[in-house]
Amino acid sequence: MEGRCTVETWAEFGFSGTPCTPRLKFGFGTDVFLCTGNDEVYVFSSQDRKLTAVIECPAPVTDLVESHDKQFLYVACSSGVYCVSLQSLPSRAQSSPADASASPAELKMSTEFLAVAEEGVLSLLLVGSVLLTLSQRDASWILTSYRSSNYEMLSSFRLPLVSGDVHNEAEGKTGMSRRPLLTCVHSSVATPPPSSPSTSSTASGGHLCLEPVLFKLLFGIDAALAKSPVILCGLPDGRLCFLPLRPPGSRLRVLHSLEQPVVFIGASGVMETGPGHARCLVAGGEQGRVVLIKSDKGGPEGGGNRTVFIEGCVPGPVMCGCVDKKRLYYSTGSDLLVLDLSEVSSEGEGQQRDVGTSSTTDAAALQSPTSLNVCRVVALAEPTCNTAGEVQLLGLSVRGQLQRMTLPVEREAARLPTVPSTQGGRSVRDLLSAIGDVCERASVLKTAIKSKKQILRHLNQVLNVSFLLIASTNTEEPLPIQEKPIRCHAMAGWSRLLQKDSLNLTCVLDNSSPYVLERGWTLSIAAFPLSRPPGAGGESSSTNFSFPFHNLHPGETLEVSLPLAAAGEASFPMTVSCSLIFSLTGLLGEEAANLPGVKDSCVSLPLNTLTVDWLHALQVTGPVATHRQAAPRPSDPTDPIQAFLRSRRISRSGRGEGGGEAEREQHVAKVRVSSELLRDTLVLKDSDLDAQGPSKVAPQNVGLSLLEWLLSEAPGGVAVGRQGDKIALSGSVVHAKDPNGHTVKLTATEVDVGEEESLAAVEVQVESSSIAAVCGLHHAVLRRIQDLLQTAPERAASTKSIQSLGLRQALQRAERLLQQIRQSRISGAFGVSTGQMSQSLLSVYKELRENPLLII
Repeated sequence: MEGRCTVETWAEFGFSGTPCTPRLKFGFGTDVFLCTGNDEVYVFSSQDRKLTAVIECPAPVTDLVESHDKQFLYVACSSGVYCVSLQSLPSRAQSSPADASASPAELKMSTEFLAVAEEGVLSLLLVGSVLLTLSQRDASWILTSYRSSNYEMLSSFRLPLVSGDVHNEAEGKTGMSRRPLLTCVHSSVATPPPSSPSTSSTASGGHLCLEPVLFKLLFGIDAALAKSPVILCGLPDGRLCFLPLRPPGSRLRVLHSLEQPVVFIGASGVMETGPGHARCLVAGGEQGRVVLIKSDKGGPEGGGNRTVFIEGCVPGPVMCGCVDKKRLYYSTGSDLLVLDLSEVSSEGEGQQRDVGTSSTTDAAALQSPTSLNVCRVVALAEPTCNTAGEVQLLGLSVRGQLQRMTLPVEREAARLPTVPSTQGGRSVRDLLSAIGDVCERASVLKTAIKSKKQILRHLNQVLNVSFLLIASTNTEEPLPIQEKPIRCHAMAGWSRLLQKDSLNLTCVLDNSSPYVLERGWTLSIAAFPLSRPPGAGGESSSTNFSFPFHNLHPGETLEVSLPLAAAGEASFPMTVSCSLIFSLTGLLGEEAANLPGVKDSCVSLPLNTLTVDWLHALQVTGPVATHRQAAPRPSDPTDPIQAFLRSRRISRSGRGEGGGEAEREQHVAKVRVSSELLRDTLVLKDSDLDAQGPSKVAPQNVGLSLLEWLLSEAPGGVAVGRQGDKIALSGSVVHAKDPNGHTVKLTATEVDVGEEESLAAVEVQVESSSIAAVCGLHHAVLRRIQDLLQTAPERAASTKSIQSLGLRQALQRAERLLQQIRQSRISGAFGVSTGQMSQSLLSVYKELRENPLLII
């Protein structure tokens, strides 16, 4: 081609951003009809170069077509097909110059404009007095014909769907939902509908005109003899289907399959024998596959005419396309390309092919299109030709700009890119236009590169955090919670809401790593009891909580609160697992919506596990004295009526009328620890907590110090949120309530253990009428003492002291209890009732708990 492609912007309509396919069509006059994918149709005058009318529809527009007499415009949307009279719109062409800046006419569609009440119409076509609609319902494509005068339905044809996979994959690549195409094909011996004078003779208004031989070969002798127009359908699943209108008994048949959504259908006149006698049918798919269908004479056996299919691929993806006499124009979104079809057809001449088979010998010619240096075109109208012989294209850009592109004239003799003298004055303007297109393309590429850099930087941060957490988990000895770079610790406390007590857990995420936890991270907390509560059937269920957050910098913390259990419905101990989850959606942003399988993809990194036991869940009632004045407990009755009823219940129980909890059987469990070991360990524990303060001295009342430590410390990363700063006990006896409301008494006293030589020890006793509370608190006390003794200084106990503690008698008692447990299991196997076996095991449990071994 000689010279450069000139681009003129006529108007800007803005792009709706919807995945619907935009439409751009020439009318039979000077009007241009277009829609950008929303619910508005714009009527633009190509002669005056201004917007003349805006038609607002009740739903997004899927297709539109103008009648042959220029009287009506049919618009299809999801609610049906509407018909509007173009003569009713005020004419802007006859307005005075003073009204040139006036706004265009506006028309809002209503039910009075409804012509065909058919839902889901995707494509329209007008053939003479017949209006055809194509829709998809009940896993079938439905082609329906109506009489345009009274909209009476004439016939309906169905074609089953093959698969929606091809359509869905293509929509993910181009971001656009493809709709089917409807085209009418006429034989050149028939009289086609009138066409626009500005358009090609081979393609206008959705009508194509083929040479009679090719028409007969493709659609049959019956359609050719009846001079019947043939409806050609290009479906999103890649099939090209046809339907002759006039012959009786016609049905939808498949002509060819591109195996990808059909983007355009056209006719080329590169081999025409006369005006309007196109001998090549062209169809293109969204991923670049192109098929040229033509007729050929002769063959290996000297036969007659036959059909030849030439298939190949052009660089894709293909957003839109159109065909004129010699060329194929198509847009990839990043560039507008032109392909000379005469080169493809000339290279294929004289080669022997079987009838109805596909040829791949012309694939190389399809791989060499010419760039026009125009980017971001999403819709093209039919090519036109001006008086100077220049080809003009009307396109719609992704930003909603209506552009006219003028292509230079091509010389058949030399085809050299020389600029004639008549176009010398346009070279600067053409150069500036090309520079503008290149700058726009560079801006798009720069934005894409910047987005990819941000994604890579974000991914680098995610990988650093992942490697850091994995390295801290895979160590030979697990790190303490305080030494982990990213960790969670919590505080448990009771609160009262709507006259109901509940245990809440305040979890704190501490980021001590050198990395920032950016967008896409989620703190996931799973809480589940280690055993199911009494009376609850089935397995214990877990409760999951997710807390998304943004930009947690090094040294910062994130605090979240979650309900752990309600009073009377809790089962302890509970395990709380904390983990960090990163979703790939947070990394890719809006691009992840177009990628299948990415939406639910994530990376889960465990942090640490916390344990909430019975000591955390206790509600201490007394005797305690806090360092500062504590607020009244929310569970205390402040209503005078409730206080009166409470006092009446106390007085009645004092007179012996009711049993109450005090008269029920009390269960007891004991733990004995050496006093000397506790003194050294508690002093060492206080020194670690206050390394900067003065040296600590051993506590005088070891039992009181141990009980205060049990109720105040935070083993396993969970602290107790009680009233006041720190619990200071006024005695060695603590009264409390367990989560189920039972009374619990904790006692810590100093005792002497041994026969010949006594050893001072501290005995912690748990007493309650609830066996579940006793078992749970006994387990919690043992667990905390084990954590405390891990920091105890090593020392060797004397043999004499061990003998004096009666270790032999304790072992003999343990062997006797073991024999009793085995006997209970054997009895249970031979049909002894469950109640008797439970009573036997309960007695063993009581003896073990009431006579514990001494921890030295």
